[in-house]
Amino acid sequence: MDTLILILKIIIALGIINVWIFRFNKPTEWRGGEAQNMNDEFLKYGLPTWFVPVIGFLKIGFATILVLSIWNPEIAIIGATGMAILMIGAIGMHIKIGDSIKRSVPAFLMLVMSAVIIYSSLQ
Repeated sequence: MDTLILILKIIIALGIINVWIFRFNKPTEWRGGEAQNMNDEFLKYGLPTWFVPVIGFLKIGFATILVLSIWNPEIAIIGATGMAILMIGAIGMHIKIGDSIKRSVPAFLMLVMSAVIIYSSLQ
């Protein structure tokens, strides 16, 4: 189980870094409302532009906590719970604008991985 949790933490962290740093200004098939970049995506969700750096900071922060929890397991629940809450919000935004289920798959998978980490942290 420890190896699985380690892998999930790394997958979440790399996924967040990929989306929020490397693909921030690029279109992807997963962007809500067929947005061309992160700022456009948040506008399609009806969110203010100042919300983009706030959510980015939180997602990168929780991803960082998950990486740090590799060496300090007690903090894993903080990173995983924060990430789970943000992923519920992401799924909600996709639903709000009528996106296909496919566009919610990455957020759903991140939510499931976070839930597994939370469950493991409570054992």
